Parts: sequence; C-alpha cells; structure tokens
Amino acid sequence: MILQTMGTLLCNAEPSIILASITTALDRSDEAPFWRQKSLPFCEAVLSVLIPLRDQQLLFDPEGNPHSELSPTLFLRWCDLLSLRTLAFTLAKSNTAGKLLRTKIDTESYQPIDLEILGKYLSSYNVNLDNEMVDFPVTNYNLHIGMTSLLTKILEGKN
Repeated sequence: MILQTMGTLLCNAEPSIILASITTALDRSDEAPFWRQKSLPFCEAVLSVLIPLRDQQLLFDPEGNPHSELSPTLFLRWCDLLSLRTLAFTLAKSNTAGKLLRTKIDTESYQPIDLEILGKYLSSYNVNLDNEMVDFPVTNYNLHIGMTSLLTKILEGKN
C-alpha cells in the first residue's frame, strides 16, 4: 500500500507532502533515530531538484535517459551520492546555458532550477561544487548507501 501511495505522491504531490509522508514512515520504522535524522534532509535535497524537473516534464536518469514520471525507482537512482553530485553539475551547467544539457532529452524548454538546497546539502558532506572531478570522502558515500537502503525499504513498503 505504501509503495502505491509513495509512487502517487512522487508523481503528483508537492515536496512538503512527500516529505511528510516519508517522515511518517520513518517515525513508524524501527530504525535508529540517527538514520531518520540523516534521511530527511537527504530527501529534501533530492526532491528540491527532482520536483522542478518533474513539473517541467524533463525527468531523466543518471545516464541521461528521459523518464515520463518520478517513480520510486527513479528517485532512488538519484540517491547515490555520486549521481546526485553529477545531477547538481548538470543542472548548474543547464541553468547557465538556459537549456537542459548532458541528457538525451532534446528540448529548448527549460526553466532554471534553484540549486540552493541541494548545494547546501552536498557541501555539508564535503562535495566540491567548484570542480566535478574532486572526490569526496568515501565515508560520506558509505553513509549515503545506508540512507538509500533505508529509503528503499520506506518506498517499497518493507517497514
């Protein structure tokens, strides 16, 4: 039941409603408070860019392939810290160019996306936002694997 609900929310709802649903699912889970506290800002950062892409009908996966809806699977694909960093750079370059770059979507219809929430989040995990080739600490990558595992359970209704 929660999979269908989360799938519907990701396709249609505003970020605050999606985050409220995730919060409720996390509160009901048996996970340690540490994971719950880390996962919500993570979800907020991911949603801060995926929802505007969804609303512009410009969703794509980390390989640049177009997607017609924001599914739980697509959301989780972007939860990989390396993919999320790539998304931040793709959108920054697209904002500068005024069109969506580095994807297989051919469109001139692109509205710049606010990267403030995502940028603050990535910076808090030592992700260099000036040079895409600079690595970040592997411990931060591993932490995000743990958060993604928790979110997978939430989105698939296994809690």
